[in-house]
Amino acid sequence: MGKVKVKKSDVWIDMTPMSDVMTLLLTFFMLTSTFVKNEPVKVNVPGSVSEIKVPENGVLTILINPEKDAAGNPTGEGQVFMSIDNTDQLGETLDLVMPDASAMDKEVFKREAMFGIPLSEMKGYLGMSTNNRQKVLPTKGIPLDSIDGGMSEFQMWVQAARSVNDNIKLALKSDADTPYKTVKKVMNELQDMDESHYYMITNLKVAEED
Repeated sequence: MGKVKVKKSDVWIDMTPMSDVMTLLLTFFMLTSTFVKNEPVKVNVPGSVSEIKVPENGVLTILINPEKDAAGNPTGEGQVFMSIDNTDQLGETLDLVMPDASAMDKEVFKREAMFGIPLSEMKGYLGMSTNNRQKVLPTKGIPLDSIDGGMSEFQMWVQAARSVNDNIKLALKSDADTPYKTVKKVMNELQDMDESHYYMITNLKVAEED
């Protein structure tokens, strides 16, 4: 008895719809993603159970970092740095605080992920190479001492940022090892300016059950 031969046919799957979906997903993530700049100063923020989220845009972040010695131990002092997410507003803020800044200085400043150099050293700092700026910045910080009994440089930056964007939100980001006296001094500086509403950036942790 002869064998019955089954006719084989090729299976063809149209991958065009899948390719379209992958392209749409890739485009979506590219358009909605926020690129994080490389911050030369890193902090280990404390944990809390608060679920209040800091806005993603229009934020002046005030970073309070513990000053450390060569061995990595806190020296009892602290450093203050700032960042503004909007580069155009960052440049306008520099114009108010440092009116004599050149166009080149402004372009370099707008590319900075974080700033924290005393105004007396700003010109020389902006003239450095990128690698040198990244080495110098962690050793500096925005002065909190008042100038001739008036505003401090810290308050000048906050006031300028508020002038550029009246709706800008303030957020404090403090390292867990930052001395309390430094954090308190920053809060007092803000209070003197009637800036009493700001966010505290922390890591979310689960509340422990009793």
